[in-house]
Amino acid sequence: MTKENILFTNGLPLKESPYPGFNQTEYVLNKGEIIKEGRMPLASDVLVQQDVKVPLSDGTNIYIDIFRPNKSGKFPVVLWYAPYGKRNSLLNMDNFNHPTRMDVKPEWEDGLNAFEAPNPSYWVSNDYIVISPDPRGIGSSEGNAYAWGSQNAKDEYDLINWIENQEWSNGSVGTTGTSFLAMTQYKVASLKPRALKAIAPWEGAFNPFAESMARGGVPDLGFSATLSRMLYTDAQIEDTGAMFMADPFYNDYWADKTPDLSDVEIPAYFVGSWTNALHSKGATEAFTKLKSENKWLRIHNTHEWTDYYNPENVEDLRRFFDHYLKGVDNGWESTPKVRMTVLNPGHEDIVNRPEESYPPKGQTIQTLYLNKENDDLTLTNSPKLSEDSISYDVTSEGITFKMTMPESSEYIGQFSAKLFVEAVGNDDMDLFIFIRKIGLDGEKLEPEIVTDRFYPGPNGRLRVSQRKLNTAESTPLNPVLLQTGEEKLNQNEIVEVEVPFWPFGMKWKKGEVLEMTISPNDQIIRPEFPDLPPVPTINKGQHKIYFGGQYDSQVRLPLIKN
Repeated sequence: MTKENILFTNGLPLKESPYPGFNQTEYVLNKGEIIKEGRMPLASDVLVQQDVKVPLSDGTNIYIDIFRPNKSGKFPVVLWYAPYGKRNSLLNMDNFNHPTRMDVKPEWEDGLNAFEAPNPSYWVSNDYIVISPDPRGIGSSEGNAYAWGSQNAKDEYDLINWIENQEWSNGSVGTTGTSFLAMTQYKVASLKPRALKAIAPWEGAFNPFAESMARGGVPDLGFSATLSRMLYTDAQIEDTGAMFMADPFYNDYWADKTPDLSDVEIPAYFVGSWTNALHSKGATEAFTKLKSENKWLRIHNTHEWTDYYNPENVEDLRRFFDHYLKGVDNGWESTPKVRMTVLNPGHEDIVNRPEESYPPKGQTIQTLYLNKENDDLTLTNSPKLSEDSISYDVTSEGITFKMTMPESSEYIGQFSAKLFVEAVGNDDMDLFIFIRKIGLDGEKLEPEIVTDRFYPGPNGRLRVSQRKLNTAESTPLNPVLLQTGEEKLNQNEIVEVEVPFWPFGMKWKKGEVLEMTISPNDQIIRPEFPDLPPVPTINKGQHKIYFGGQYDSQVRLPLIKN
């Protein structure tokens, strides 16, 4: 895929944005100063250099803001990279129509920070420099804007090389940030810039195609395509939605946006959660694929922004950067390699439990079979001997199988399902599977992500025409789809399919019910955008699920022993 074949679209006019305009200047902000009402006072004096020009290797100039200690010396640099705007970003915690700002307290931000990016004054007060860039095509930076991929990574590589050669730099750069800011870190790390000494991706998708654009083969452009049109710029923006519509399968274009970490040995601190509708697979995927032995994974039980700005976690990140960017012998390497969260809705979550690895040791596969007992749909340890089936109309909520837990059980890792299915009145079908917990009182118990916004539990999805597996990478708990083409269904054809889930960690107590719903519709409501419409499907007619006898339809659970 060449640049000439990439489709672009117009952004929003820069003159209509909160962007304050190009202004090359230098000034000092004083300790204790409050930049925005309710935000934390600045923890130290901050020397600000605005709109500093950085020439890239192809002659394009981008512009960055530099936040420095107001004293002489050489300091390590904390860098983020994303297209949201380095000053007065359109996106911020106040415009998500949530009563508690997505549970990010105003005093956790300093008002200098960009969206999903670090607080400059905190890091400056600890003798770091923070660099906030407007990448290619954003703000006053030249060129057109790109999403992830080689061009984005090459530009960030050039910026890191430029940083290394500045008189105020100690030659050590660490990258940080959530979501898009995490995703850019994977790709630039694969280029191995000399000054990049550590990365800290907080909740970023690893494979944008398989995780964001077409999870399970089901196109979901509501968020991703909209993002391309939410950026203020007078330049052009790479239109990932149009690129998907032009060819809705995994190809060279999307392969260029999937990082290869198999030969990357940089120290890394990964953060993830089980309840992120965009990123839940990314952190564990990147952690397992990174070659480095110096890597850490922490799974939390809140939202990515809540976790990122929580002062306790900022201090934890500083310990990591102090060790790798300053050479401080602070005991960081004794930090547990994995700090695990096990969600337990209705009870107290287990948070930051030390583990030696991910997946945790002691993981075994528990297989539950779809069954029917006295007209009740159940999940059982043994398959039904005789063949059976059940149908549901695609205008319904689907069908639900249940099992009352005979003992307390904990599940951590990938879930998966094998089904035998038929599309009645259609040549394709979109399947969505949700596993939920039902309490002893019969009430549905779902993890609360932020105040008053919930997530159903472990879930998977599949467009059946894209059921073909990458057999080289697939395992029973982690079926990996090729997504390079489609194979439609014939009338009356029954096919075996593997439904991939995203990883999850949750606990059921004895007597609680594990409930599995097979649905024709997505039931995830994104906490950031609760009014976003459900994922559109190609469903029509009826779905028929076969089980028993030769049809050993089943769900596989990553049971943790001991």
